[in-house]
Amino acid sequence: MTDTQRHAPAESVAAGSAAADPVAGATAEPQHSWPPVLTVAPIVAARGEMRLPGSKSMSNRALLLAALAQGTTTLSGLLDADDTRVMIAALRALGVTITREADGTRITGCAGRFPVASAQLHMGNAGTAMRSLTAALAFAGGHYRLDGVARMRERPIGDLVEALNAMGARISYQGAPGFPPLQIEPAVPPPEDKAVPAVRVRGNVSSQFLSGLLMAAPARAPVQGIDVLVEGELISQPYVAMTVAMMKTFGARVTVANQRYHVEPGAYRSPGHYAIEGDASGASYFLALGAIAGGPVRVRGVGRDSLQGDLHFKDVIAAMGARVEVGDDWVQVQGPAGPLRAVETDATAIPDAAMTAAVLALFTQGTTRINGIGSWRVKETDRIAAMGTEISKLGAVVQSGSDWIAVTAPAQAQEAWIDTYDDHRMAMCLSLAAARGVPVHIRDPRCVSKTFPDFFRELERLRKPGPR
Repeated sequence: MTDTQRHAPAESVAAGSAAADPVAGATAEPQHSWPPVLTVAPIVAARGEMRLPGSKSMSNRALLLAALAQGTTTLSGLLDADDTRVMIAALRALGVTITREADGTRITGCAGRFPVASAQLHMGNAGTAMRSLTAALAFAGGHYRLDGVARMRERPIGDLVEALNAMGARISYQGAPGFPPLQIEPAVPPPEDKAVPAVRVRGNVSSQFLSGLLMAAPARAPVQGIDVLVEGELISQPYVAMTVAMMKTFGARVTVANQRYHVEPGAYRSPGHYAIEGDASGASYFLALGAIAGGPVRVRGVGRDSLQGDLHFKDVIAAMGARVEVGDDWVQVQGPAGPLRAVETDATAIPDAAMTAAVLALFTQGTTRINGIGSWRVKETDRIAAMGTEISKLGAVVQSGSDWIAVTAPAQAQEAWIDTYDDHRMAMCLSLAAARGVPVHIRDPRCVSKTFPDFFRELERLRKPGPR
């Protein structure tokens, strides 16, 4: 019997006893075959090396930029998961040719003008795809309706829509104001003798609003360019820096001064080939595993020159007492001899990876407090509320506020059945709690297919018997 089992909770009648087959024996099964509940048995030790899947954030940005560009782009390292499939399906519905080739995914750009001028697009719960496509389609000259799952209709998009409409877009809400679904009509042509005013957008709800505006700006900017001004604190700033760097690779001209982004007019141009990094957010789970289960664990696909801000999660692990090493294309973590140290950290720049830090708090002595996570409330679920509920099941004492969470580790962790709220990151980070020596039962494990379909198999592969 393997250490990780598919297992039904005692109180679940629907799952039944048939869900007790070992995961190791299911490695050849398709992704949709995961059971209703997957048990991660206690993790005694873990070490080894794994290669990350492609970054979701970079993959969806690269797909859109390649679609908008002049010429053909081959993307290597593209993530194959639910969120990228949503973006690919939407781009194909808009007439973009996307093919899988031996050397990568090939996109024939439309030079800023989608061939299909009328479409209804279902974006699932892919926030990156919804926000960036809304901005790109705002000035595409067509009639488009964008919708998603029920949770997408609860995720705010009003700040982006208001900024786009101020630039001359014609976007209306088809349901609750400020939320999808959206109807996009051809934009109002900018007056030839009048400069487009500077566009303002709030930065404290989602950095995806600013990223979407920036990617759409070259096609809308007048001769003198256009300024995008960020009002208030900009959260997840590294994601915006990544957007700007990728835009420049595709030929855009962008300058940044404080919170003012100046974008020059001009078409995107294919760089020919673009390599996508491994997913730094996904790396956080395995870096954490190295810290709490002995290690060393090495992840490949990101390194010292990564564009992704979530790689700074390694600094949080180091502050907790783990040994961290970084190479050109890898990061390695080994745990300390004793427990990790409790810390207080500002996670404004790394909100996704910060969820893993909240689980690491279970392995410390004292209370770990994570600040700057207000954006958790508008993600796939209200992550502050969800994390508080689920970590408490493991015996921890949890306190939280509008943009912070504090976790005090229990003396003895408790076996727990974890609800995942159709949120991939809830499933992945909370599975690590098994290293506290208790079984952790993950409900709806298939939710990890959003960004990391093979997560549980990689976790099982790195598990080792015996002492750390």
